[in-house]
Amino acid sequence: MTQPRVVSRDEWEAARAELLVKEKELTRARDALSAQRRRLPMVRIDKEYVFRSPDGPVDLPGLFGGRRQLIVRHFMFHPDWDEGCVGCSLQVDNLGHPAHLHARDTRLVLVSRAPLTRIEPFRRRMGWTVAWFSSFGGDFNPDFGATRGDAECSGLSVFLRDGAEVFHTYSAFSRGGDALINTYNYLDLTALGRQEEELEYPQQWWRHHDRYDVGHSPELENH
Repeated sequence: MTQPRVVSRDEWEAARAELLVKEKELTRARDALSAQRRRLPMVRIDKEYVFRSPDGPVDLPGLFGGRRQLIVRHFMFHPDWDEGCVGCSLQVDNLGHPAHLHARDTRLVLVSRAPLTRIEPFRRRMGWTVAWFSSFGGDFNPDFGATRGDAECSGLSVFLRDGAEVFHTYSAFSRGGDALINTYNYLDLTALGRQEEELEYPQQWWRHHDRYDVGHSPELENH
Protein backbone atom coordinates (compact mmCIF):
# COMPACT_ATOMS: atom_id res chain seq x y z
CA MET A 1 0.00 0.00 0.00
CA THR A 2 1.07 3.59 -0.63
CA GLN A 3 2.63 5.19 2.42
CA PRO A 4 2.39 8.90 3.32
CA ARG A 5 5.16 11.16 2.02
CA VAL A 6 7.92 12.16 4.41
CA VAL A 7 8.02 15.87 5.41
CA SER A 8 9.54 18.08 8.08
CA ARG A 9 7.93 18.45 11.50
CA ASP A 10 6.77 22.00 10.63
CA GLU A 11 5.05 20.76 7.43
CA TRP A 12 3.41 17.96 9.39
CA GLU A 13 2.12 20.41 12.02
CA ALA A 14 0.60 22.61 9.30
CA ALA A 15 -1.09 19.65 7.60
CA ARG A 16 -2.34 18.36 10.95
CA ALA A 17 -3.83 21.76 11.82
CA GLU A 18 -5.66 21.86 8.46
CA LEU A 19 -7.13 18.40 9.05
CA LEU A 20 -8.12 19.31 12.62
CA VAL A 21 -10.44 22.02 11.29
CA LYS A 22 -12.32 19.39 9.27
CA GLU A 23 -12.34 16.93 12.18
CA LYS A 24 -13.99 19.55 14.41
CA GLU A 25 -16.57 20.26 11.70
CA LEU A 26 -17.38 16.55 11.58
CA THR A 27 -17.69 16.37 15.37
CA ARG A 28 -20.15 19.28 15.41
CA ALA A 29 -22.11 17.74 12.52
CA ARG A 30 -22.24 14.39 14.35
CA ASP A 31 -23.50 16.11 17.52
CA ALA A 32 -26.23 17.84 15.51
CA LEU A 33 -27.22 14.57 13.84
CA SER A 34 -27.42 12.82 17.22
CA ALA A 35 -29.69 15.59 18.50
CA GLN A 36 -31.93 15.19 15.46
CA ARG A 37 -32.02 11.42 16.03
CA ARG A 38 -33.22 12.00 19.61
CA ARG A 39 -36.06 14.12 18.24
CA LEU A 40 -37.43 11.31 16.08
CA PRO A 41 -41.02 10.36 16.91
CA MET A 42 -41.62 6.90 18.39
CA VAL A 43 -44.06 4.03 17.90
CA ARG A 44 -45.93 2.27 20.69
CA ILE A 45 -45.43 -1.51 20.64
CA ASP A 46 -48.78 -3.22 21.22
CA LYS A 47 -47.81 -6.66 19.90
CA GLU A 48 -46.57 -9.30 22.31
CA TYR A 49 -43.24 -11.00 21.62
CA VAL A 50 -41.68 -13.98 23.38
CA PHE A 51 -37.94 -14.64 23.49
CA ARG A 52 -36.08 -17.68 24.78
CA SER A 53 -33.16 -17.44 27.18
CA PRO A 54 -31.27 -20.05 29.21
CA ASP A 55 -33.37 -18.90 32.18
CA GLY A 56 -36.69 -19.33 30.40
CA PRO A 57 -39.07 -17.26 28.24
CA VAL A 58 -38.99 -13.45 28.37
CA ASP A 59 -41.30 -10.84 26.83
CA LEU A 60 -40.13 -7.58 25.26
CA PRO A 61 -40.45 -5.52 28.47
CA GLY A 62 -38.43 -8.26 30.18
CA LEU A 63 -35.48 -7.64 27.84
CA PHE A 64 -35.00 -4.24 29.49
CA GLY A 65 -33.83 -5.91 32.70
CA GLY A 66 -35.61 -3.21 34.71
CA ARG A 67 -33.94 -0.36 32.82
CA ARG A 68 -35.63 2.39 30.85
CA GLN A 69 -33.84 2.01 27.52
CA LEU A 70 -33.01 -1.07 25.44
CA ILE A 71 -30.65 -1.52 22.51
CA VAL A 72 -31.22 -4.74 20.58
CA ARG A 73 -28.38 -5.90 18.38
CA HIS A 74 -29.98 -7.93 15.58
CA PHE A 75 -27.28 -10.61 15.40
CA MET A 76 -27.49 -12.49 12.10
CA PHE A 77 -27.86 -16.16 12.95
CA HIS A 78 -30.15 -18.18 10.66
CA PRO A 79 -31.81 -21.19 12.33
CA ASP A 80 -29.91 -23.52 9.97
CA TRP A 81 -26.45 -22.00 10.62
CA ASP A 82 -23.89 -23.63 12.89
CA GLU A 83 -22.25 -20.32 13.82
CA GLY A 84 -23.16 -16.63 13.89
CA CYS A 85 -22.36 -13.95 11.33
CA VAL A 86 -18.70 -12.90 11.16
CA GLY A 87 -19.48 -9.16 10.86
CA CYS A 88 -21.94 -9.27 13.76
CA SER A 89 -19.30 -11.11 15.77
CA LEU A 90 -16.84 -8.30 15.05
CA GLN A 91 -19.32 -5.82 16.49
CA VAL A 92 -19.90 -7.90 19.64
CA ASP A 93 -16.12 -8.25 20.10
CA ASN A 94 -16.03 -4.43 20.18
CA LEU A 95 -18.60 -4.02 22.97
CA GLY A 96 -17.36 -2.27 26.09
CA HIS A 97 -18.14 -3.04 29.72
CA PRO A 98 -21.95 -2.87 30.21
CA ALA A 99 -21.65 -0.87 33.45
CA HIS A 100 -21.28 2.33 31.45
CA LEU A 101 -24.59 1.76 29.62
CA HIS A 102 -26.26 0.64 32.83
CA ALA A 103 -25.22 3.92 34.46
CA ARG A 104 -27.43 5.65 31.89
CA ASP A 105 -30.36 3.27 32.58
CA THR A 106 -29.75 1.42 29.28
CA ARG A 107 -29.30 -2.26 28.49
CA LEU A 108 -27.86 -3.84 25.35
CA VAL A 109 -28.79 -7.39 24.33
CA LEU A 110 -28.40 -9.65 21.31
CA VAL A 111 -31.40 -11.20 19.56
CA SER A 112 -31.14 -13.85 16.85
CA ARG A 113 -33.60 -16.05 14.98
CA ALA A 114 -31.53 -19.18 15.65
CA PRO A 115 -32.69 -21.43 18.51
CA LEU A 116 -30.78 -21.48 21.80
CA THR A 117 -29.37 -24.91 20.94
CA ARG A 118 -27.25 -23.17 18.27
CA ILE A 119 -26.73 -19.82 20.02
CA GLU A 120 -25.39 -21.12 23.34
CA PRO A 121 -22.51 -23.28 22.00
CA PHE A 122 -21.37 -20.42 19.77
CA ARG A 123 -21.62 -17.87 22.62
CA ARG A 124 -19.48 -20.09 24.83
CA ARG A 125 -16.97 -20.59 22.03
CA MET A 126 -16.64 -16.80 21.58
CA GLY A 127 -16.37 -16.22 25.32
CA TRP A 128 -19.11 -13.57 25.37
CA THR A 129 -21.15 -12.75 28.47
CA VAL A 130 -23.63 -10.31 26.88
CA ALA A 131 -27.26 -11.43 27.22
CA TRP A 132 -28.38 -13.24 24.05
CA PHE A 133 -32.00 -14.15 23.32
CA SER A 134 -33.63 -16.30 20.65
CA SER A 135 -36.63 -15.04 18.71
CA PHE A 136 -37.03 -18.44 17.00
CA GLY A 137 -40.53 -19.05 15.70
CA GLY A 138 -41.75 -15.52 16.40
CA ASP A 139 -42.38 -12.33 14.43
CA PHE A 140 -39.85 -10.05 16.12
CA ASN A 141 -37.14 -10.35 13.48
CA PRO A 142 -39.34 -9.71 10.42
CA ASP A 143 -41.37 -7.03 12.23
CA PHE A 144 -38.20 -5.01 12.88
CA GLY A 145 -36.44 -5.67 9.57
CA ALA A 146 -33.90 -8.15 10.89
CA THR A 147 -35.21 -10.97 8.68
CA ARG A 148 -36.50 -10.27 5.18
CA GLY A 149 -37.92 -13.32 3.52
CA ASP A 150 -35.46 -15.98 4.59
CA ALA A 151 -32.46 -13.60 4.64
CA GLU A 152 -30.90 -12.30 7.85
CA CYS A 153 -30.06 -8.58 8.12
CA SER A 154 -27.44 -6.95 10.33
CA GLY A 155 -28.70 -4.04 12.37
CA LEU A 156 -29.98 -2.71 15.67
CA SER A 157 -33.21 -1.39 17.13
CA VAL A 158 -33.66 0.91 20.11
CA PHE A 159 -36.59 0.97 22.52
CA LEU A 160 -37.81 3.18 25.36
CA ARG A 161 -39.91 1.94 28.28
CA ASP A 162 -42.39 4.16 30.07
CA GLY A 163 -43.90 2.12 32.87
CA ALA A 164 -45.51 -0.91 31.26
CA GLU A 165 -45.47 0.64 27.78
CA VAL A 166 -42.67 0.06 25.26
CA PHE A 167 -41.86 2.33 22.31
CA HIS A 168 -39.65 1.80 19.27
CA THR A 169 -37.44 4.88 18.80
CA TYR A 170 -34.73 4.00 16.26
CA SER A 171 -33.31 1.34 13.93
CA ALA A 172 -30.24 1.14 11.67
CA PHE A 173 -28.95 -1.55 9.34
CA SER A 174 -25.87 -2.52 7.36
CA ARG A 175 -23.25 0.27 7.45
CA GLY A 176 -25.37 2.20 9.93
CA GLY A 177 -23.51 0.19 12.55
CA ASP A 178 -19.98 0.95 11.33
CA ALA A 179 -19.50 3.64 13.97
CA LEU A 180 -19.96 0.97 16.66
CA ILE A 181 -16.93 -1.02 15.47
CA ASN A 182 -14.02 0.40 17.44
CA THR A 183 -11.63 -1.77 15.45
CA TYR A 184 -12.53 0.43 12.48
CA ASN A 185 -12.30 3.62 14.54
CA TYR A 186 -8.77 2.74 15.61
CA LEU A 187 -7.70 1.62 12.12
CA ASP A 188 -9.03 4.89 10.68
CA LEU A 189 -6.41 6.72 12.79
CA THR A 190 -3.54 4.82 11.20
CA ALA A 191 -1.56 5.55 8.05
CA LEU A 192 -2.66 2.32 6.33
CA GLY A 193 -6.29 2.60 7.47
CA ARG A 194 -8.67 -0.33 7.05
CA GLN A 195 -6.69 -1.82 4.14
CA GLU A 196 -9.90 -2.70 2.31
CA GLU A 197 -9.36 -0.89 -0.97
CA GLU A 198 -9.20 -4.09 -3.03
CA LEU A 199 -12.12 -5.76 -1.26
CA GLU A 200 -15.82 -5.68 -2.04
CA TYR A 201 -18.27 -4.96 0.77
CA PRO A 202 -18.88 -6.87 2.97
CA GLN A 203 -15.17 -6.87 3.71
CA GLN A 204 -13.88 -10.41 3.58
CA TRP A 205 -10.86 -9.94 5.83
CA TRP A 206 -13.09 -10.34 8.88
CA ARG A 207 -12.81 -13.62 10.79
CA HIS A 208 -14.25 -14.99 13.98
CA HIS A 209 -11.64 -13.97 16.51
CA ASP A 210 -10.51 -17.57 17.04
CA ARG A 211 -9.85 -18.07 13.34
CA TYR A 212 -7.23 -15.44 12.58
CA ASP A 213 -3.74 -16.55 11.62
CA VAL A 214 -1.57 -14.57 14.07
CA GLY A 215 1.22 -14.66 11.49
CA HIS A 216 4.90 -14.36 12.31
CA SER A 217 4.72 -12.31 15.53
CA PRO A 218 5.22 -14.77 18.44
CA GLU A 219 4.63 -12.03 20.99
CA LEU A 220 1.03 -11.68 19.73
CA GLU A 221 0.06 -15.33 20.02
CA ASN A 222 -1.49 -14.93 23.48
CA HIS A 223 -3.28 -11.66 22.70
